This record gives sequence, C-alpha cells and structure tokens, in this order.
Amino acid sequence: MSYVVLIPVIMLLFLFRYTYEVSPVFLLVEEAVIKKMIEFIGWEEGDGIFNPGGSISNMYAMNLARYKFCPEIKEKGLSGLPRLVLFASEECHYSMKKAASFLGIGTENVYFIKTDERGKMIPEELEKQGSAPFLVCATAGTTVLGAFDPLDKIADICEKHGLWLHVDASWGGSALISRKHRRLLHGIHRADSVAWNPHKMLLAGIQCCALLVKDNSGLLKKCYSAEAAYLFQQDKFYDVSYDTGDKSIQCSRRPDAFKFWLMWKALGTTGLEERVNRALALARYPPHSLEYWRKLKKREGFQLLLEPEYANVCFWYIPPSLRKMEDGPEFWQKLHQVAPIIKERMMKKGSMMLGYQPHRGKVNFFRQVVISPQVSREDMDFLLDEIELLAKDL
Repeated sequence: MSYVVLIPVIMLLFLFRYTYEVSPVFLLVEEAVIKKMIEFIGWEEGDGIFNPGGSISNMYAMNLARYKFCPEIKEKGLSGLPRLVLFASEECHYSMKKAASFLGIGTENVYFIKTDERGKMIPEELEKQGSAPFLVCATAGTTVLGAFDPLDKIADICEKHGLWLHVDASWGGSALISRKHRRLLHGIHRADSVAWNPHKMLLAGIQCCALLVKDNSGLLKKCYSAEAAYLFQQDKFYDVSYDTGDKSIQCSRRPDAFKFWLMWKALGTTGLEERVNRALALARYPPHSLEYWRKLKKREGFQLLLEPEYANVCFWYIPPSLRKMEDGPEFWQKLHQVAPIIKERMMKKGSMMLGYQPHRGKVNFFRQVVISPQVSREDMDFLLDEIELLAKDL
C-alpha cells in the first residue's frame, strides 16, 4: 500500500464521532458490526457500543445492571440506597474490582464465588450465597488459565432469582466465530450483557472492544444519556436514533468498529473462523498427531499445570539442579525464582517474551498464549528450546 493511500486510512482512525451528521459512515459501520456480533451471541435483537477496552465494557455493564436494578440512582445517587453487592468468580478479571471502586459500590461488596481446579465458577457455590446481588458476572476465557464458566447453569440461577447476568468474554468471545469451538460459550445467549474484544483472538487493531446488550428498549441510552441540547436535538431532519453518542460516557470516540469491519470485509467470516481455529490448533500440532501440550508434558524439565481448554498453556520449567530435589516447601520456593530469572534473560537477550505469574497458591509459572496466524511449529519448538538454553545453568 502506497503512502498516498495509507496516510488517509490512518487519519480516519483519529476521526471522532458522536452524532450521525458528524460521522455518518462510521456510525453505520458500528451499527452493522454490532448487529453481526449480536447474531453470533445468539440474540434476535440487542444494542451495544464500542469502548476503549474490556475493562470499560465491564464497568459499563456493572453500571447498567445497577441502573436496571435501581433506576433512581442516576439522579439521586448512592445516598439512602441499600447496600449493593455483586457476584463474580475468583478468576474474574481485576477490572470488576476497579469498576466497583470507581462506581462507589466498594470492593468489599464484590463477592468472589469459588472455582474448581480448572478455574471455572462452581454454580452450587453461587446458589448457596445468602446476599441478593444486582449483578452476576461470569467469565468466558479467564486471563490466566483460559477457563470458561458453565454459562447455562449460571444462567439458570440468575433466571430463577431475576438477576442480571453479564459475561466477560473479552478474551474468549471470539470463539463464537468458530463452529468448532463456539461450544465453549454454550449458554451465552442467555446473558443480559457481554463484553467482547475483537482485538484479542481476532487480532483487530488495538483497541477494539464492544459491550453488547440484549435489551433493545433503549436501556443503554436511558442509563447514560445527558440529553445535551447542543448536540442531540430531537427535531433533526434524520432519524436521531443514529446519534449514538449519548449512549456513551464519552462524547468524542475513535471509530474502533471500523478496524474490525475493514478486517472482516477483507478476510470474511470464514477467514476469521480460520484465524480462531488456527490459534487454538497451534497447541495441537502437527495435525492428527500428539498435541503440543502433550509434547511439552513429556519433555524433561517441563511440567503442565493442567491440560489447556483454550489458547492458554501454563507450565513450569524445572531446571536441572531441581529435578532430583524432593517435593516440599524448599523445592517450591526455589522453583518460584526460576521463571523471573529466565524472563530477565530472554528480555535482555531479545530472543522472545513470555509472561509468568504466581496464581492461587501456585508459584511462578509461564503462561504461553499464541494467537498470531504467523506463528509456526518451528516457533513453538524454539520457545521450548530457548527456555532450556537460558536456564541450563540454573
């Protein structure tokens, strides 16, 4: 692409929009993309808006659920209201706590529901909670383990008690594009709201994040509108429902949906599906042979935390000096120091970058998440070889 063409395209991404008259094409693009994403969730109708990040989408959903539960809060504020609580799994994204803090709900009013050994919310633990929440947040694709909560069972409980169900599918939502893997999100059509980030698995340009809402009665606009008369006049010559800026806490917004639309047009739905399938198949090369994680599991010095459900492959590397050490506190204390050293060495060498973290009582381990369609089998092998090389003297 020549610079003559490229520069105008780049400039388009910095245009702002809030009313149809200012940015008609981008508003129509956003509407079309949201409509298509709603179809993949399984809703017949709905609403939505693109936001600057999944964390913001989760906060929007929390505030929207609170507004539905207690509409007077928009005008009267928190004063005089009963204590509000929400439920989320132990593995939920940290943005739920941040949103609770930002919205004045308080982090102590976020009740974390126990999860099983794979990181999935346990529905029975949700059912036995005594307090009545205004929101239940399930996760489809947790950050560390890549776990998918049992949405159907959680939806049963929410339906029984009349609770708003939000699904944070920022990471896992793109599996909906794949006919092979959409089963991971079985039951998502029963959610009231969904956060989905195409800039993750689908590799749309950062940032590209949507909040999708099943309600199509204008709840999103009622919750967030300020009815600024100098922008959102009701006597315009066109359909003012296209003035979507009042559905957002922002006024000017970047046309993030355009990036997703452009990519979707270029690759087609089949191309996006292949991108998802390839990303998940990278942990299962070569075709019709042993999966990557099984190879890793059999390789000396590598130990899996658990068999991956999604694109998250979590493992320890046990260096030669620790392989004959008896399992105990000293062993795990020493192993805890290994990943940071290897990470430092790979960063200073510039060979690769791989994340690590401690998690739920487990010492530091590596988390390999490969989604780029450019990654090859040789790249995957290089990662394991490089870790061994960098840690040979540990």
